[in-house]
Amino acid sequence: MNESGPVAPERFRLLAGYLAGRSIDVAVAAAGVPAHTDGQVVFVSAGGSAEQQRREVIVQAALIGAGSLDRRLVKSLRGHPPAARRYVALEGHRVLDELAARLPLAASIGPDAAPITATADESLDMARGRTHVDDPPEWYGAIKPSKLLGSSAGPGARASDEELRLQFHPIDLPESDDDDDEDAQELFENSKILRLFENPVVNSRMISDFLRKMFGGRRSESSDAPGGELAVRSLRRMREAGPDARPLPSHIRFADGDRPGAAVGVGGALHPEWDVFGSRYRADWCRVIDFPLMVPADVSSAGIEQDDVLRRRLSRVGLGRRVVRRSPDGDDLDVEALIDLAVDLRSGHSPSENVYTDRRLLARELGVLILVDASGSATDTDSDGLAVHDHQRRAAATLAATLEELGDRVAVYAFRSHGRHAVHLPAIKNFGQPFGAIGRARINQLRPSGYTRLGAGIRGAGTILKQEAGTPNKLLLVLSDGFPYDDGYEGRYAEADAHRALEELRADGVACLCLSLGAATDTASLERVFGSASHASAANLAALSPRMDELFLSSLRELAAPRRRAPRTKVRP
Repeated sequence: MNESGPVAPERFRLLAGYLAGRSIDVAVAAAGVPAHTDGQVVFVSAGGSAEQQRREVIVQAALIGAGSLDRRLVKSLRGHPPAARRYVALEGHRVLDELAARLPLAASIGPDAAPITATADESLDMARGRTHVDDPPEWYGAIKPSKLLGSSAGPGARASDEELRLQFHPIDLPESDDDDDEDAQELFENSKILRLFENPVVNSRMISDFLRKMFGGRRSESSDAPGGELAVRSLRRMREAGPDARPLPSHIRFADGDRPGAAVGVGGALHPEWDVFGSRYRADWCRVIDFPLMVPADVSSAGIEQDDVLRRRLSRVGLGRRVVRRSPDGDDLDVEALIDLAVDLRSGHSPSENVYTDRRLLARELGVLILVDASGSATDTDSDGLAVHDHQRRAAATLAATLEELGDRVAVYAFRSHGRHAVHLPAIKNFGQPFGAIGRARINQLRPSGYTRLGAGIRGAGTILKQEAGTPNKLLLVLSDGFPYDDGYEGRYAEADAHRALEELRADGVACLCLSLGAATDTASLERVFGSASHASAANLAALSPRMDELFLSSLRELAAPRRRAPRTKVRP
């Protein structure tokens, strides 16, 4: 890398993603525009050297990762460029000081003096106050509230519900670095007469913002006549709809007892989702819809691979003790066997001397729900060219058939998602159905699509297991590559939610076992997602069959270990 000349900023994407804690792009800003970010992309200054652009990426990405650019904080800086400059000086200093302990690169560029604020809220209060704050270095960049508070999806993306309802944020005051703007802003804040126009009698926020700008909030950069810069909100008819067109969102209401399609799961159930960044639950955040998979089934494809090793191992899984009478040894005497022995001896016969009772681990009383990842991420292939989905559905079919032959209650569900409002759980086999030729054909014809909102799928499947298994021992067996991803659901947020969902089930007495077959997911990622439950990864099911009994028993026995119940009290909308 040439330290004196400009370089492609995409080279800093890995650094930006590490500091921000999620996927972040890096691009070049327009000429003359300082470094800034819109929450999805870090824009570095045009024509800057590699060292300068790297410093700009470090500061802007670190601000994202530290939560310094959350909407709650940035809203207070809208229309206040001087406060925004002071805030970036304070927060940039603070986050660099925190990064210095774990990132030598940040330690080498950070200021020598200690930061004067300890939290982002404290920096915001000081930035909006009268305390003198030194101007930040040029490579700290700037904060542009209008970019951060706008739509983060990018041009041409799907419109939000607020945009479809024509509910827009108030007009943003353009940021400027001119000293005259700072004086005008300070004059406006101190003038009681000008503050009268902050909320006109007509109660129009649009007119209020316009009057603020016209009477001193800032100099207008437009040459239009008064009122020319007001945004016009209008609609127009189109002959053709774009690919992201959709109707206005509306709540469907049904009369009591009249829910069309309820038999096939229309409506679904609402489940919370764990927000690791806010340390709280998002109440009723995901809609999980379970329904019977009714695709045409070709029974000619109903074949299932037999695994004798798997059957022998699973047959050893004993979960409850049963009394075995007339045993050759044991802890107690069998009174009835003793009486028969005495009668036979008096009659001159030579009876069996099995007169003991023994308690053996023979009872199973096990209900298993096999949850198969049917998302698009399962289309990845292994070194032999076989898709991960093929490994998972073959394993699900073999496990379901084997467990059913051993007398366990078994259900097989797939899961995929299309956003948080549509997490689908198609039922291939429920607890009350036999795993016949049609069910076997359907699981073999299952095709992956959609995304992987793993936490919601686990919560939905866990609810079905608890309500329908009808056994004292319950096990959720998840077959997934361990890579959760969906709209607004990725990285640390998704991993923490899936981890929390498994903890919730175990706290409710449901054992969890997660198998990753044929996937290239690294062990560290699997540990972050499935760390609260027993999990294993292998190239295929045959590689795990010799120790499948150990995996089942360890999952079920962990329920007996004392553990702290996952808190569910901090639920907020």
